[in-house]
Amino acid sequence: MKKLVTLLLALTLVLGTLSVSAHADEIKDLRDYATVSAEMTTFCIQYSQSNAELKPLSNCYDLLLTNDSKGGLLPAVAKEWSTPDDGVTWIFTLRDDVKWVDYQGNYKADVIAEDFMVGLEWVLNYAKNQSANTSMPIQMIKGAEEYYEYTKQLAETEGEDAAKALDPITGPFAEMVGVAADNNAGIFTVTCLAPLAYFPTVTTYNCLAPLSAQLIAEVGVDGYFGADNTTLWYNGPYTMTDFVQNSEKVLTKNPLYYNTEVKLFDTVTVKMVEDLNVAFTMFTAGELDYVELTESEIAIIANNPDNEWHDYLVPTVMTIFSYNMKWNFNKLFEDGTPDVNWNTAVANDAFRKSLYYGLDLTNYLARTNSLDPQSIQNYSYTMRGLCTTSDGTDYAQLVLDELGIQYDPDTYNRYDPEKGAAYKAQAIEELTALGVTFPVELDWYIAGSNQVSKDTADVLAQIFADCLGTDYINFVTKTYVSKFRAEVAVPRLQSVFESGWGADYGDPMNFLSQEIIDDDNAYYSVVYTNANDALEPAYTELAEFTKLVNEADAVRSNLDARYAAFAKAEAYFIENALCLPTRVNSSWQLTCVNFNSKIKALYGIQETRYVGWETQDEPYTAEEYAPLINK
Repeated sequence: MKKLVTLLLALTLVLGTLSVSAHADEIKDLRDYATVSAEMTTFCIQYSQSNAELKPLSNCYDLLLTNDSKGGLLPAVAKEWSTPDDGVTWIFTLRDDVKWVDYQGNYKADVIAEDFMVGLEWVLNYAKNQSANTSMPIQMIKGAEEYYEYTKQLAETEGEDAAKALDPITGPFAEMVGVAADNNAGIFTVTCLAPLAYFPTVTTYNCLAPLSAQLIAEVGVDGYFGADNTTLWYNGPYTMTDFVQNSEKVLTKNPLYYNTEVKLFDTVTVKMVEDLNVAFTMFTAGELDYVELTESEIAIIANNPDNEWHDYLVPTVMTIFSYNMKWNFNKLFEDGTPDVNWNTAVANDAFRKSLYYGLDLTNYLARTNSLDPQSIQNYSYTMRGLCTTSDGTDYAQLVLDELGIQYDPDTYNRYDPEKGAAYKAQAIEELTALGVTFPVELDWYIAGSNQVSKDTADVLAQIFADCLGTDYINFVTKTYVSKFRAEVAVPRLQSVFESGWGADYGDPMNFLSQEIIDDDNAYYSVVYTNANDALEPAYTELAEFTKLVNEADAVRSNLDARYAAFAKAEAYFIENALCLPTRVNSSWQLTCVNFNSKIKALYGIQETRYVGWETQDEPYTAEEYAPLINK
């Protein structure tokens, strides 16, 4: 297999002198896909924290800044930005030709500086946005936390309608929060809590998305929160002209988009599919313009030189997400009663460490990249490449140094069967004394219609059985219909689930703050892991982790010291197995799209925009694709 990987890499990386087919035309109407389990559940960009919504919506909105194909910051609505005081105050000078349009491209209003105040007030207003996306402004912007708490208290004492009625421009928001808008000069100003050199990176995330007060006057607060594609206003490169739930959505080029020089598609149609097997069938039938391949498809194509797609197999671009398996610290049964057996077990340090050291996840990694599974192994919580120290050291490497882990391309580094067995014996002894019965049932949920997920669950079940034994853990695969969050996470039914987090801005705080306790804005702790309700001793460990994260975030003036402090906090989180880092995401594909040409950034929502893509109307061969890699 190593020889096959070497040959394929040589084919895609060495044959860089050949050019793209001269007879191929660029695609005008792109055909994309997503799985039905990743269907949109909201059209409110300020509220969403999921790629399911942010991928299409990132194409419907322009924010203050965007990124290029190398990750550098570029002007968007803000044509320039500066700080007069080393990062405390940030001044964004806006373009004067950005328009709001309806879904059919009809003019509605000009985009003005106050739109960014209206958008931020929405995010920070507890009654309007339900605490979503508040962590970034609260951690960075002067007065943001105070205003959030003010609206929360107002909603609790006087009712949500009182908080919803607050005006972003004339109400207390303008007095309490460190933002200002000058519509005449086209200037939006932000005052931070401390010098924040990385603050411009957060302007590429949707917590600072603009929102027109005229739209709110037109549809109302509740109407905007429950908007659909036909009631939204758009200022980005595309409008969503059609949306059929679980079927397709159509993005159409915005006729009034200010950036007439950028390359756009006339339309982008996103087909919803049950799984990647269906997507592959559609690609081979000419109905999609690219497809990522499953483990079985890669093997069939790569191992047979006579396969019609053998010469078209090319690598995908590494995504921005770091994937981790996360425990549910307060699991419930379907009747709403606590799963005491699981909750007691997962609160035990030895039990979690038996999984951390005792599971060889190589075959699980192969479900994503079967040709070279070790290339996607992951041992940090934060994604590699997010930020670096002054000497160029990747922050994630600091974490690995704290953990004493070195990458080995030929083995799954973390697997230590002797440690795993020792922690298993310790856990059985300690947990039996607490009344836990074995095997402990571990409930793993998948979309019932997704055969690829079913196959992956079978692989995971076999890994648990082979590495730890069915006498210790009973891995049970269960299904939901369409929405994991609504059907599984909200009723707290899962034991473990895997999720990938991509940074909202260029700092480790955005990763680690999602897992702290006693914070309404900690996405995973509140929505998925229920860490606030963890039993001892896990709660004490989570409290110590939270303390370390907050101490690291208080280091603002010296980035090297800040990163070192965060690395210690992250290492504590991992070495206590409070999560299980699994993988990054890079595989193999068949494609008519040069994904190396698209926006690339390890933070924000800009990477999912259909802007500036190089394409051809027939699939790239490996020879054609080679010179495009990292161009």
